[in-house]
Amino acid sequence: MKCLCLILIFLSLTACSTAPATPTVTPLPIPVAQNTDWSPVSQTFDNTEMVYVPAGCFMMGNADGRRDERPEHEICLSSFWIGKTEVTNAQYGSHGNFDGDNLPRENLTWFEARDFCAAQGGRLPTEAEWEYAARGVDSLIYPWGNENSESVLIFDKNFESHTWEVGSYPDGASWVGALDMSGSVNEWVSSIYNRYPYDPTDGRENMDDSTSQRVYRSGWNSYIDYGTSAAIRFRTAPDTRDWFIGFRCVRNA
Repeated sequence: MKCLCLILIFLSLTACSTAPATPTVTPLPIPVAQNTDWSPVSQTFDNTEMVYVPAGCFMMGNADGRRDERPEHEICLSSFWIGKTEVTNAQYGSHGNFDGDNLPRENLTWFEARDFCAAQGGRLPTEAEWEYAARGVDSLIYPWGNENSESVLIFDKNFESHTWEVGSYPDGASWVGALDMSGSVNEWVSSIYNRYPYDPTDGRENMDDSTSQRVYRSGWNSYIDYGTSAAIRFRTAPDTRDWFIGFRCVRNA
């Protein structure tokens, strides 16, 4: 009888220890409400320093901008990582039109930029992701604020007909710490050029489309009152090579 009791107790304890644990729910990240709520966070992936972009919403486009920047519309995004600077010659493994390890890699097609990011475990940013990283939830006109400034970027008046080392103007950093998002070389993004409002499900993020024009962002070959706005959009064929178009990569968080 004593032996039977011990067996029953053992079985009872065993049943308790193997019972499934109550599942825990991981809370979703709380979107930031304003740019100043966030302090830049960086991490290095495969020799590339990236900055964290927290989840949030912003007004994409510019109601006072060019026709293809309208209508201004709200976009909400999950968090992601984006390159702190444009991909450099050293990171890419070869130089473009200008030779120098810390110069932005340019003179490459959209396909080459796409494939490089994929090989690094990332991808090109969507047009919305790029603009959000530049403007933030405050929907700033420029990465540094709403007033233009010739002292915080590289553009037509000071570029001296050549590219500059990435991060040459740290005072022009965006709210997440991304550099050269206005000025320096323009940057390929993943998106096919299409009318606003931006809709990632309408085919513009089709990575297999080899003929449609792709968007490139940022301001380089334009004056302070035109191409340096973070909402400005340009487009060209994906097989285009230009010394003023480079890129940066993103990673899912």
